[in-house]
Amino acid sequence: KDVSTFTADMLIEYLKKANPSQLAIDTATSETVQLLLADIQKHGCEASGKYARDLDGWHGSIVMSDDDFANASKKLSQGVKDDIVFAHARVKDFALRQRESLHEFEVELIDGLIAGQKLIPVNTAGCYVPGGRYAHAASAIMSVCTAKVAGVPNIVATSPGHKDAGINPAILHTMKLCGADIVLALGGVQGIAAMAYGLYSPKPADVIVGPGNRFVAEAKRALYGRIGIDVLAGPTESAIIADETADVNLVTADLAGQAEHGPDSPVWLYTTSRDLGLKVIELMPSVIAALPELARNAATAAWRDYGEVVLVGSREEMVEISDQYAPEHLQVFAKDLNWWLTHLTNYGSLFLGEETTVAYGDKCAGPNHILPTRGAARYSGGLSVGKFIKTVTYQRLTQSASRAVGQVAARISRLEGMEGHARTGDIRLKKYYPQEAFELGTLAGHQH
Repeated sequence: KDVSTFTADMLIEYLKKANPSQLAIDTATSETVQLLLADIQKHGCEASGKYARDLDGWHGSIVMSDDDFANASKKLSQGVKDDIVFAHARVKDFALRQRESLHEFEVELIDGLIAGQKLIPVNTAGCYVPGGRYAHAASAIMSVCTAKVAGVPNIVATSPGHKDAGINPAILHTMKLCGADIVLALGGVQGIAAMAYGLYSPKPADVIVGPGNRFVAEAKRALYGRIGIDVLAGPTESAIIADETADVNLVTADLAGQAEHGPDSPVWLYTTSRDLGLKVIELMPSVIAALPELARNAATAAWRDYGEVVLVGSREEMVEISDQYAPEHLQVFAKDLNWWLTHLTNYGSLFLGEETTVAYGDKCAGPNHILPTRGAARYSGGLSVGKFIKTVTYQRLTQSASRAVGQVAARISRLEGMEGHARTGDIRLKKYYPQEAFELGTLAGHQH
């Protein structure tokens, strides 16, 4: 057991503590991404197509056609398509409510000074949908549907085309259902670069969203500024808050279920019950062992290297430690759920009560599952319609309002030493009120 002081007056006990190997900054990933981006920027479609062939084994067309969408749909059972429709409806409905919560307004701040706010969607959104270890059809809904609801007029989506199979049929069908205008069979850096540089669409993307591997994340980071991005996503994180009333079997199943995301996906349990914490540690190996091989291998490594069980003395201390970790997903198995909703502040998405679970949010409940990781929940939320919408402002003044504002602007400008700014106020005051004298301030460091 490792005991450490979390704050000056808070003693916490790690019943299990993560002990990941120390990793240096992955300069190799960065260097690889920079080389690929430079090559694709220089050689365009030729280079992106080459990487699709070399890295994904895809030799088909990069831009998907109506026949490709139709063939993908034929490969899916009606039951699968019905489930996708259900998930799409929930996510679309939640996104519509988000959009309705954003408002344009216009206000008269003083007589003759009109100021306002407009909400303008970006012109082009790029949506990356991973297609590696798992077929992330739900991710296509989260990104493409949300951009569509935001009112983006041009949506480009991309996902890896694997050898002869191409894009996973469920992903391809979902992209079309959600309203993607152009779909590309490109994964990794080449997919991000193609959208950023506008290789297969009329315009380059203004914003690129969606999760991916470390190369995708690094490409987004490298291009940030040229484009907007959602989050710099790291491995999926999940935490559970549990008191003595929690069902240990549900807690263990949910931790194991999230650990299957990948071998470096942290799963954390914060609890006030020593018995619960020790029982979870006891049960976890058998729960993970019962998973299919792909999930079992990922969850085994994730729990071994990144799993933590933290014992604390009170629910207030659970709030404190959870807010310090700022997990991407946070579940609460405890009494008085409204108390937790009121007091918790740092999380990507919150799941209250044993009746819900992260998987519901991941797949079809409604709120977006593209969320902040690595502590970014301290200052950022997940993907929403707002990511695709610019909140811009405007101003309009009458001559009388310009008289009131111009004097103050001139004086503050001179206080700051900005004579050019001040004179833009002076000239208007002289034009509109030529017979009137104004106190226009003294340039900082100078006698007027």
